[in-house]
Amino acid sequence: MSTTVSQNIFAYKAKAFFDITKFRLSSTVVFSGAFGFIIASDKIDWIKVVLFCIAAFSTTAAANIINQIIEKDLDKLMKRTEERPLPSGRLSVREAAIFGWFLAMIAMYILFYEFNVRAGLLALLSMVLYGFVYTPLKRVGPIAVAVGALPGAFPPMIGWVAAANHFGLEPGILFAIQFFWQFPHFWAIAWVLDEDYAKAGFKLLPSSGGQNLNSAIQIMIYTVFLLPLCWIPHYLVMTGINSGVIATICGVLFLAQTFHLMRKVDRKAALQLMFGSFIYLPVVQIAYLLDKV
Repeated sequence: MSTTVSQNIFAYKAKAFFDITKFRLSSTVVFSGAFGFIIASDKIDWIKVVLFCIAAFSTTAAANIINQIIEKDLDKLMKRTEERPLPSGRLSVREAAIFGWFLAMIAMYILFYEFNVRAGLLALLSMVLYGFVYTPLKRVGPIAVAVGALPGAFPPMIGWVAAANHFGLEPGILFAIQFFWQFPHFWAIAWVLDEDYAKAGFKLLPSSGGQNLNSAIQIMIYTVFLLPLCWIPHYLVMTGINSGVIATICGVLFLAQTFHLMRKVDRKAALQLMFGSFIYLPVVQIAYLLDKV
């Protein structure tokens, strides 16, 4: 009986530690970072790719844990977050902090010692910006989205720098594409969850009026930037022309969704845009990868 109880407690805690990493979100970040790593590699070393993915996941999970520790009391106020490990009591702050510190140390060790100092410093900056700057700014105003877009756009740049050990136009354009994508992505989510966010005092939509035409127009403006940016990897000879065509088609469809939001100005259109943002980035990045191969 005691053995069964111990096993149940272990499984309960293991599930809580798994949940606090925000595994699905962290996995998308890992993919984006691996994309940058592979794009920069003349010859793919899959052992290095796996090591980098472990570091990328650990960095992202640690940042997510910092975010959840700071927002533990606010998470209790929102329906979508009230069952997270900290507000639900499945983990203590001490347990979460120790786990987050452990993950951060794994990430930093791999990046600094298996790759290079530049990649390690970028990942550290990303973690600090997300956990300690973006998180408290969410209650201040939409400036939080601009700040959050920086660590959100770092993964492909970190991947490139980890593989190539240098900065330049190439990692810069990978950063820029993901940076401008963040705005329609974040704001579509903020639109869909506006009522829930308001319970915690989060103010993320770009217009002071919230879910209105002005917010929809600003979402559209940032999406427009993706159209010229998607061709630059081809001009820099990072990929071929086929991925530029695919990225343009995806960008036009993504932009069309913002016009639809401008016409409807409702939650359904914002939800469609949110799902469109989930599809856009991985499709474009996969197109770049296949075109490079």
